[in-house]
Amino acid sequence: MRAFNLGLRFVLELCALAALAYGGWHTPGPLWTRIAAAAALPVVAAIVWGRWVAPKASHPLPDPQRLLPEWLVFGGATIALLLTGHPLLAAALAVSAAVNRWALHALRTSTGGRPL
Repeated sequence: MRAFNLGLRFVLELCALAALAYGGWHTPGPLWTRIAAAAALPVVAAIVWGRWVAPKASHPLPDPQRLLPEWLVFGGATIALLLTGHPLLAAALAVSAAVNRWALHALRTSTGGRPL
């Protein structure tokens, strides 16, 4: 069960990056700003994730504090989906990420895959 939830977590992270890129592409403005936003939003999210949340993060935060960058990334992706007219996808991503986080906590597993 632990491996399944960690795999699901990875898929949800990829979905969040894709949602941020999609949201960036749909920002109003000229083509160059849309391209820049579509590239920059997931890159910033990946940097945040890689610095504080990822299993091999450069500055890993302990589990209660790592919720803030997690919510920043998943919340940003949810908002991007809402703003682009996809409320069902936004709800699915938000609920799936929250349930997955709860399942990992119930299994006493950090999002880095280590036992708590």
